[in-house]
Amino acid sequence: MTNFVRRTVTGAFIVIFILGGLWLHPVSFFIVGALMIAGTQREYYIMVSNTGIRPQTVTGMISGFILYAASTMIALGWLPLTGYLVLIPLVSVMMVTELFRKGERPFDSLAHTFFSIIYTAVPVSMFPFLAFGREGLEPLIQMEGIQFSPGILVGFYLLLWTNDTGAYLVGSLTGKHRLLERLSPKKSWEGFFGGLTLTLLVARFLSGWLGVTDTAGWMIIAFIVSVAGTLGDLLESMLKRSIGLKDSGNVMPGHGGFLDRFDSVMVAFPLVYFYLAISVQA
Repeated sequence: MTNFVRRTVTGAFIVIFILGGLWLHPVSFFIVGALMIAGTQREYYIMVSNTGIRPQTVTGMISGFILYAASTMIALGWLPLTGYLVLIPLVSVMMVTELFRKGERPFDSLAHTFFSIIYTAVPVSMFPFLAFGREGLEPLIQMEGIQFSPGILVGFYLLLWTNDTGAYLVGSLTGKHRLLERLSPKKSWEGFFGGLTLTLLVARFLSGWLGVTDTAGWMIIAFIVSVAGTLGDLLESMLKRSIGLKDSGNVMPGHGGFLDRFDSVMVAFPLVYFYLAISVQA
């Protein structure tokens, strides 16, 4: 099987799993987010471990999941906002635990343990707030008593994958001017603008299908996704180069690992969340 065919098959599976999971039912929506956090955090900790640092993998991943679960229950209205206070003892436990691990670089361990939560768990923990209590695209299977619409997430991922596809195709055919060769030798300005153009074109059609916001709003989201998604990709490239790795993992044939596949999400989605939050208040 050639690399192109392997990438295509794996890519199709990823699209079906992500869109299907987000769209199918509130429970499958929750599972997709939980798997994203677990997969990306685990890979981050493994990558960092290759440098001799010993992050607290178990406590870090448990904290990431509890953050996501608390966010879901708060978005559902099952917990007040003070539900986040449960994270305070978890932070204390991680700091105290480091006292007894006898590592050579304890503060490096703590820094990477906490950064993984900020880098991967915090962005995904914003997902529930843009799905639960929302109106628009309805799930394929309703859940009684739960108001839920995955429209924003479905649109976000469609735009993200459109940008990746456009950047790859245009960059492969016409890319001559490197975007940031120090971190990613294959990315070009031609590819970036090709992805941006295609993403803006697709965004024009999302408002009529998904609603949530008007055409101008979806085009602003498309711009954020294209720019911030590219920066997210470069950020992960910087992380891998600093460690000396080509891919974050090999769980997805032809696509690398979870971080390779979802690096753009970690930077782009918080900014989309921020834009929608301030646009609603305005």
